[in-house]
Amino acid sequence: MIDLRSDTVTRPTEAMRAAMAGADVGDDVFGEDPTVNALEAAVAQITGKAAVLFVPSGTMGNQLAIATQTRPGDEVIVGEGAHPIHHEGGAAAALSGVQFAVAGAGGFFTADAIEKVVQPRLHWTPRTSLVAIENTHNRSGGRVLDVQQAREVAEKARGLGLATHLDGARLWNASVACGVDVATLCAPFDTVSVCFSKGLGAPAGSAFCGPRALVDEARRLRKRWGGGMRQAGILAAGALHALKHHRARLAEDHANARFFAETLANVPGVVVDLTAIETNIVNVDLSSAPADGVAQAAHAQGVLVLAMGPKRLRVVTHLDVSRHDAERAAHVVAHSVAAATNV
Repeated sequence: MIDLRSDTVTRPTEAMRAAMAGADVGDDVFGEDPTVNALEAAVAQITGKAAVLFVPSGTMGNQLAIATQTRPGDEVIVGEGAHPIHHEGGAAAALSGVQFAVAGAGGFFTADAIEKVVQPRLHWTPRTSLVAIENTHNRSGGRVLDVQQAREVAEKARGLGLATHLDGARLWNASVACGVDVATLCAPFDTVSVCFSKGLGAPAGSAFCGPRALVDEARRLRKRWGGGMRQAGILAAGALHALKHHRARLAEDHANARFFAETLANVPGVVVDLTAIETNIVNVDLSSAPADGVAQAAHAQGVLVLAMGPKRLRVVTHLDVSRHDAERAAHVVAHSVAAATNV
């Protein structure tokens, strides 16, 4: 089965499993797991942030950013299709009591767009307190945020007295795609979350990065939310291995996604915006065939793709997908479109 539903489906390589099996561990809640400590130090150096906290998931990383930089009743500015709105189970409302304001269109927004949605400082309006941007942007097809635009957005936010957060679940992909180091991409933002279980192929884990005072507060919240994992070095070892060995190869995933997109773009009844293929995610829009029908037909032929709406499929390349797999999957999806259209 060729699984293109997400880059979260990757399985540890044999080398990663060996690193995990041999991990030196301790009790991370006591701060005594040497492998977790090594991972946090490595991520701090890579991101350029003062402190780092290893957490179970990207969702927890984003929610820690919200909880440590807002108060109940506040409003958080995000882009269209933001992960905390669509894929985090309503956690921002449940855990932090905040609501969202959407700026711009297509996932990213400009400094001017912030001014259009920021709340006036009146006692009957919610207090806007945080601006959050996702890079790469999942639902828009793995698009990469322009570095200068990020700086302008962060500068505008600071001028308005707002904190800033970067949802960098796939920031490793963004760095490889645009040729800019991770620290530079992180620099404009107060806090950053990065993920190890997507493109890097680790089995679990993310990191919350930022000023030491906020990370210390996040550590307290991580415990409250059930994220203290004790001998977490077994997982941290997988993340460390991924950082050392799997970052450069992300360019292969991007090339396979481009190949898949170019192949499907020539199929009748399919629309693929090739200008939007920047990393490892491909949005496939269908003019007549139902997305669920195409996904089911592809599944029957050994290819898993994700229906993201009535007429949209999402395809994500990753560590477990070779060029041969991408070729076969493109062929299967093309035939599945034809079959679903003729039903």
